[in-house]
Amino acid sequence: MPSTPDGVIAAHWVARAKKGKEAALRDHIARVVTPSRNDPGNIDYEVHEDEARPGTFLVYERWTSREALQAHTESSWIPKLIPPLQALIEGDIEDELRILRPIRPAQ
Repeated sequence: MPSTPDGVIAAHWVARAKKGKEAALRDHIARVVTPSRNDPGNIDYEVHEDEARPGTFLVYERWTSREALQAHTESSWIPKLIPPLQALIEGDIEDELRILRPIRPAQ
């Protein structure tokens, strides 16, 4: 996973609700925001719904290090969320998860 020179790492995930599951997915994702923000090393954890495509959600998160992101994904509460989440979305969680590499201007 690439990170910035100061170690910060960002991830981006798009979730598309199955037909008729839009509200359930919105509620499920909303429950993850506060505990994720409280995980050690979290800088940002934001969820947005695409205005043009209701039921399509974007999760953007930044962590102080790769290790902090890894610890988040291994948190005891995360595995409990995966099966119900997977039942609400099109495709697989990993299909739309991206680790972002920062592009910075030369100094």
